[in-house]
Amino acid sequence: MLASLSIQNVVLIEKLTIEFEQGLCALTGETGAGKSILLDSLGLALGMRAESSLVRKGSDKAQVIAIFSMLADHPIFSFLKEQDLECSENEEIVLRRSLSADGRSRAYVNDQPVSVSTLKVLGEMLIEIHGQFDTRGLLNPSNHTAILDAYAELNIDALSSVWQYWQEAGNTYQTMLAQSQKAQDDEDYLRQSVHDLDALDPQAGEEESLSSLRERLMHREKVMDGLNDAYNVLDKEGGAAQRAAGIIERIANKAGQEASAEIIGALDRASAEVDEALALISSLSADMNESEHNLETIDDRLFDLRAQARKHSCSIDELANKRDELASQLDLIENQDQHLEQQKRKVTELREAYISEASLISDKRAEAGEKLSQLIQEEMPPLKLERARFVTKIDRKEEADWSAKGMDRVRFEVATNPGADPGALNKIASGGELSRFMLALKVVMAETGIAPTLMFDEVDAGIGGATADAVGERLSMLSRSRQIMVVTHAPQVAARASHHYIVRKDGIDEVKTNVVHLNDLAQRREEIARMLAGATITDEARAAAERLIGNA
Repeated sequence: MLASLSIQNVVLIEKLTIEFEQGLCALTGETGAGKSILLDSLGLALGMRAESSLVRKGSDKAQVIAIFSMLADHPIFSFLKEQDLECSENEEIVLRRSLSADGRSRAYVNDQPVSVSTLKVLGEMLIEIHGQFDTRGLLNPSNHTAILDAYAELNIDALSSVWQYWQEAGNTYQTMLAQSQKAQDDEDYLRQSVHDLDALDPQAGEEESLSSLRERLMHREKVMDGLNDAYNVLDKEGGAAQRAAGIIERIANKAGQEASAEIIGALDRASAEVDEALALISSLSADMNESEHNLETIDDRLFDLRAQARKHSCSIDELANKRDELASQLDLIENQDQHLEQQKRKVTELREAYISEASLISDKRAEAGEKLSQLIQEEMPPLKLERARFVTKIDRKEEADWSAKGMDRVRFEVATNPGADPGALNKIASGGELSRFMLALKVVMAETGIAPTLMFDEVDAGIGGATADAVGERLSMLSRSRQIMVVTHAPQVAARASHHYIVRKDGIDEVKTNVVHLNDLAQRREEIARMLAGATITDEARAAAERLIGNA
């Protein structure tokens, strides 16, 4: 429920805090006292449109704080959690809105900044405001289906799921159809592309591995060049081997074998080592030449891979997936009739499932609509609407307008004169009549909706006597399960209030709006007597007021 409302620098209100209670809370006061300012202030805290004209003259900023005391299991706490907004330990929710003189506003929930749209969503979960200019309830036809479903306690989750599956299947079918047509146009291209990629057989990570191997092979070429140079130096004419042999021959011829034995032995060993070195160089060169890879084949492979990647506008690593994608499109051409027929059959089956589920919902809505109309009709006479007729009209929409909520267009229509055809509420019902229609609807649907507080603005406009008493009685009935707040000029309604607040202007030089909670019976009697008698309160008016309170 709304526990308190603090207002600062809003029009005629300088600083004001009102503590509210559970039950039926009536706000009364003379015309122009500032009741509309209270509603505007509350609307500001609930995320409604902010206008700079609300800022009190001479002030830089206006501020409104609405504190709600909630039950721990209320759905609003789940919403706050989804929005990553912290909650207080005592289940209080604090909505705060500031408005500067230049029209800029800021919104807070539990002292955490939020967008105004989030504040508005929270406001609608906390309080429903019904008045002559209400656009969220009966006046807005887009709400009528939800209102009827709430009354019928319909769960449309299954219908929504079937709708979602049907739409997804339909979108898939249209995509397949478009792809099939495009694939037909590109069949030759696709077939050649798949053939080329199959022949190439690109592998993920191949570019990196080939580049790494190429670096190693380039290093091998340098080694091979070095080995060849060494072999040529050692083996060519005049090389180390021939020179060693020539020296041995000269020494042997001139110095003799005995004198040069050690020298010749050393040269023999050197010659043998050179021969071994030549053999090792030859063996190593042969091994390196026999490698399955060479720079030419690697460069050719990289060139082919990169050419295909450019052709298909992807990376080399993505070529394998691109091949599968192209093959899938080619498969569509070759088996398109079968694939399309399967998907079309799926769409048809889901459409039939949707129609079946939606028809069940339509039947339940029709039954609930008839019962709702009857019960609301029974509320009409006491509310001085005995000549009016309330009708729940349900029509089937065109298929293009079907939705996750079903195939129905629900409209609440009224006829306020006998013999007249029912029509849209906002075109036929007056402001006061609309408020009473909403009251009748709320009485019938007392247990539906999640907002713990209902605010009725001048629901008694244009009525009095027994009709006003009937309005008060129904508001009192609603207050058994909700906090009901009513701005009223009817003493019969005020007399039934559990808590009575008077809105008045104080001051001479500087007029300010103030609100006083009438705590005792004498104060309430005096205010209700004023409402009965006007400016001059008589003893008869006080006695009548006491009777009204006693009867209530």
